[in-house]
Amino acid sequence: MSTFLLEIGTEELPADFARLALPQLEQLVRKDLDGLRLRFDAIRCTSTPRRLVVTVAGLPERRPDLEEDRKGPPKAQAWKEGKPTPAALGFAKRCGVAAEALEIRDTPKGPFVFARCREVGRPAAEVLAGQIPQWIEALQGRRFMRWGEGEIRFSRPVRWLVALLDATPLTVTLPGSDPLVAAGTLSRGHRLVGAKVAIASADSYVADLAAAGVEVDRQRRGSLIRAAVDAAAAVHGADADLPEALFEELIDLVESPSLLEGNFDAAYLELPAEVLSTVMRVHQRYVPLVRQGHALDPLALNARDSLLPRFLCISNALPEAAATVARGNERVLKARLADAEFFVRADRAIASIDRRDQLARVTFAEGLGSLLDRTERLEWCTDVLLKQLGLPASCGDHARRAAHLCKHDLVSQMVGEFPELQGAMGGKYLVAEGEPTEVGLAVLEHYLPRGAGDTLPRSDAGAVVALAERLELLLSIYAKGERPSGSSDPYALRRAGNGLLQILWERGWTLDLQALLQRCTAHWAQLLPHFAVEAPALAAELGEFLRQRLASLLEEQGLDVDLVQAVAGEGMALERILRDPFDARQRADLLAELRASGELAGVQTVVTRAARLAEKGNLDGTVLSPAAVVDPGLFETPSEAAMLEVLEQLQPIASSESIGRHAALARALAASRPTLEAFFDGEQSVLVMADDGAVRTNRLNLLGVLRNQASVLADFSRIAG
Repeated sequence: MSTFLLEIGTEELPADFARLALPQLEQLVRKDLDGLRLRFDAIRCTSTPRRLVVTVAGLPERRPDLEEDRKGPPKAQAWKEGKPTPAALGFAKRCGVAAEALEIRDTPKGPFVFARCREVGRPAAEVLAGQIPQWIEALQGRRFMRWGEGEIRFSRPVRWLVALLDATPLTVTLPGSDPLVAAGTLSRGHRLVGAKVAIASADSYVADLAAAGVEVDRQRRGSLIRAAVDAAAAVHGADADLPEALFEELIDLVESPSLLEGNFDAAYLELPAEVLSTVMRVHQRYVPLVRQGHALDPLALNARDSLLPRFLCISNALPEAAATVARGNERVLKARLADAEFFVRADRAIASIDRRDQLARVTFAEGLGSLLDRTERLEWCTDVLLKQLGLPASCGDHARRAAHLCKHDLVSQMVGEFPELQGAMGGKYLVAEGEPTEVGLAVLEHYLPRGAGDTLPRSDAGAVVALAERLELLLSIYAKGERPSGSSDPYALRRAGNGLLQILWERGWTLDLQALLQRCTAHWAQLLPHFAVEAPALAAELGEFLRQRLASLLEEQGLDVDLVQAVAGEGMALERILRDPFDARQRADLLAELRASGELAGVQTVVTRAARLAEKGNLDGTVLSPAAVVDPGLFETPSEAAMLEVLEQLQPIASSESIGRHAALARALAASRPTLEAFFDGEQSVLVMADDGAVRTNRLNLLGVLRNQASVLADFSRIAG
């Protein structure tokens, strides 16, 4: 068995492409080798900033021979008077066999001519050499480029290729490259060394590059970086502030990782911790050190109690240059922190309330006025939400004040330089000016969640303003006539819809979104007459959008698609879904629990059968009580009376608004299953479609009430059996 090596050597790759190209490359190679009948034991892909690498172990020397039977023309067309016709001769030629080798076989459509074809397997080296250019051209990524006079596109110019099957070089050129790139056995070592590295064989590749100062194994580079950072942080009694995104980026920025340490003037600890961390992590790719056991105060204006005046850096420099690089890092960081210090001082010289007035000079979006106009719309939404949610007066005061000031830091110098700090700086400035902590926290939290997996607001006031912020965005952009479509969502409307629902779920708040949308769209029609908004149509469109987001979120959280459809599926009454999104989430979770416990199937079978028959009646879907629609005097069997008793027991549960009503309804339906089954299949079973019209309607109403009561939990007809 042989080992195949392909190294695609390039100029410095973007860190994200060096990582994201690997699963693409593995999938391409695996799919093509399977399709080409070239068996293998394992595929491994790795990368450095200057190369993408794939190795395939356990390859045979050549593809196995392929034998297959091919069907040709009917016998009547292939043989005349015992001799092959031109049709038979042509078929034999296409299959590469003699006419005498053709066989006649019976088929369901009569006798046909067949040929047994044998394709001799090509050498593995030849097969692989033909695929390499296709694999390179098939890789996708952002901001691809051309270079020289060539037509090939790649993330960065391809400068060399190494293609080996064991120790045998493969003959490969990269069409469209300029200058023309031909595969060989020479790789490149560390970029600061510049020497070419001869690769003896595919199996010696990693060792050959290690000797030239390159750690080609991406996982090992990550382990080295993690161990070095943790050890250095422990020496200083600190924790490394190393988020996963930065960690992954550092792996793809270096070929030979080494850890450097640096210091900065402790006077800069008077800056907020978020400012220091953002400068170090985001702008310089440094690792801040957080004092052990210290919980960060999101509203603190200084970092004296949270950060050390030190940082760690992962370097690609040669060991002899480590001290020089560390000093350079310190100088760069000093300049950055001096700028940040100036921005904070300049911002604090202006009161936040005065900065709010400056929002009038910044356009939000065409036709939607300024950021100040947007803030005022957001304040109106906050008032409406507070009235519908019925929160305490103190929470309302803090939420209204936070909504009034929530965007002031967008015109601050600090946020202008560091947009990542919007909200955080606004909250800090407000608390420093004497605003209540609750107001500052709400301003900080109203941007949460910023995306999938992000934290949610911890305070009620913050959650209300966060809801208002997303509601205002959806209303304004939809009124403007723009919609998310496919991968295009420039205003992040899907994220806004997701955030709105996630906040309601996390807080456990009951909010009638349909009533809210109707009130808001009517107000927006008055606010923005130039858009000629039709309030009912806009409310319906936004309602459907939120239904889609709700269903999508439930599926993303792992719920089965049929259960999601039973709770929030397309075509279901929007009023039912939007009246209480938290209720919809609870019902979906309950269905998942019932399925996991095995209780769902039995209840579903009976309810679905009842619902199908109930469609033959005309009982309104809102009727939950049998009292006015079922006449016991028309009963002919004990099973009808038993069914009525079940419905009377279910009715108060189905009509209840209490917490836990859905679980109680599910338990009651499960407990009633024997009675419901006896109605259809027991010794006293009932013929629902009786000849007597009054009896038939009475029995259909029994089933209709059961269907309606069960639909309080879910549309059981959408649940897979």
